[in-house]
Amino acid sequence: MANHQNETFQNIPQKGFFGHPRGLFTLFFTEFWERFSYYGMRAILIYYLYTQVKNGGLGFEETTANSIMAVYGSLVYMSGIIGGWIADRLLGTARTVFYGGIFIMLGHIMLSFPGSVPAFFISMFLIIIGTGLLKPNVSSVVGDLYSPEDNRRDSGFSIFYMGINLGGFVAPIIVGTVGQTYNYHLGFSLAAIGMFFGLVTYVLTKKKSLGSAGQKVPNPLSVAERKRVFFIFGISILVIAAIGAVSILTGKMTINLFTMIVSCLGIIIPCIYFIIMFVSSKTTSDERSRLIAYIPLFIASMMFWAIQEQGANILATYADKRTNLEFLGFELQSSWFQSLNPLFIVLLAPVFAWLWMRLGKRQPSTPTKFSLGLMLAGLSFIVMIFPAYINGTDSLANPMWLVLSFFIVVLGELCLSPVGLSATTKLAPAAFSAQTMSLWFLSNASAQAINAQIVRFYNENSEISYFGIIGGVSILLGILLFMLSPKIQKFMKGVK
Repeated sequence: MANHQNETFQNIPQKGFFGHPRGLFTLFFTEFWERFSYYGMRAILIYYLYTQVKNGGLGFEETTANSIMAVYGSLVYMSGIIGGWIADRLLGTARTVFYGGIFIMLGHIMLSFPGSVPAFFISMFLIIIGTGLLKPNVSSVVGDLYSPEDNRRDSGFSIFYMGINLGGFVAPIIVGTVGQTYNYHLGFSLAAIGMFFGLVTYVLTKKKSLGSAGQKVPNPLSVAERKRVFFIFGISILVIAAIGAVSILTGKMTINLFTMIVSCLGIIIPCIYFIIMFVSSKTTSDERSRLIAYIPLFIASMMFWAIQEQGANILATYADKRTNLEFLGFELQSSWFQSLNPLFIVLLAPVFAWLWMRLGKRQPSTPTKFSLGLMLAGLSFIVMIFPAYINGTDSLANPMWLVLSFFIVVLGELCLSPVGLSATTKLAPAAFSAQTMSLWFLSNASAQAINAQIVRFYNENSEISYFGIIGGVSILLGILLFMLSPKIQKFMKGVK
């Protein structure tokens, strides 16, 4: 293993991108363009779903459109489990990233042509699979560029993270403007072109910059295992396709039933993960204690993402229907508000990194940071009560209310998201380290799966109660978590 690692690092150019390995350039721009395509598409997707057919949309009811957005987001995060398995057992991370990009581009190309509802769902399937293949594995390749002892590693991931957020910031402004000003399909075509640029960058530069990074299959299937897995996989696909086709043709598989199935899976899958790890003979008693400590953090994460991810559906709808888009003499596009989250992260992430370093041992514990994140998320929804409370729902709200809401939730995200990644690596049982990281990302999938049911309750008449109840529950959970923090810290068995 050590010899393989040494060979890998020897054939990777270790300089060439701001003092980092040259391969970071390849992965930075591959991920920049992938996020450009994803966030560009997502910025206008909700509007495409509920805009009337005669005006270029698909004509879904707003509540159904919001549920579809939540289910889509949930399945994107669930598919990362498949992508990780394929990279570990079949292709290696580098090739899996490439095929993921192909699937994503094909999905956006299908969206770029005027089509039917079935064509839309096929495009969503392609993008879900493609993102599951690419997203978790491109980060793994970044890690492969550095030796474990390389002190540039954290800095490299920070630069890579900037690429993600720069793509997320630029995309809604460009794709959103084109999609809302001209037509949605032209906007989706820009998302497809963005992914194409990412693939071209990846293919043309990876040979000279990545070396053998991501080429090795860590735990390859044996010939016998391949035959068995492909047989089971093939049969499963045929059975699922047959059941799906019969259900759709007979009218039994409705959008509402499908969203309910995904919502149930969002709860069942994490529970199975926890049970398997907890009862495993490979898990020590201290690790079981840490898993118990991880459960309230996981629930807190679900609550947080349930609010944060509504920026792409409920708050996007609010921007389109309830917000005055004339501001200081400028005509705003409702899709532009999707740029606020990555913009605030780029501006504030260095501040939080400095703050935690400055506080050192005096910084809040992990459960306390989570509780702060929950309370800030709840507050971001509470502020959305005021426009309707002050002026009613008949008048359009000042856009600064939305800006304030996005700003507050990003403060919460920076308390919870990077801290959660770090805590997951520390609390994970040694035998399940990779799967526990998958479990962390499942907290987002579970949140959006539950959102698929919750968002149905939103409309202009329920606006105050909707934002108030969800925001209030999040704040109360944050207070409860804060009170339980010392107890949770004990279960963490020395992990800070």
